[in-house]
Amino acid sequence: MPQTSGSSGRTPETHVIDFRAAEQLLDARDPRGAVKLLDGVIAAHPENTAARLLRARAFFAAAQLRPAELEFTIVLEREPDNAFAHFALARTYERQGRRDQATRHFRLAAALDPNPEFVKAARFDD
Repeated sequence: MPQTSGSSGRTPETHVIDFRAAEQLLDARDPRGAVKLLDGVIAAHPENTAARLLRARAFFAAAQLRPAELEFTIVLEREPDNAFAHFALARTYERQGRRDQATRHFRLAAALDPNPEFVKAARFDD
């Protein structure tokens, strides 16, 4: 009998399938559908940083900026050197009109990874 996670009868394999399906939903511009799938994955595996990062991206795409901010922050607590998470958190702050916080995270992203998009957003020349 397969090992299940929680009372829902979901298996670890089902969570992987849900994660991959959530990626596809996000790519297909259905961030709310992605969030719904990821809620179950994260409930079963709260330590899964990849699922949290994907859910943060989905929240951002759905213009749910406070939940996106929370998820990006959790990712950065676990992976402070994640340049993409810094960049995405900066974009979240930028959309909220929190320019000083955005600038800080844009610059951290660029310092961690000289990706041209990160460097441009950091505006080191300002």
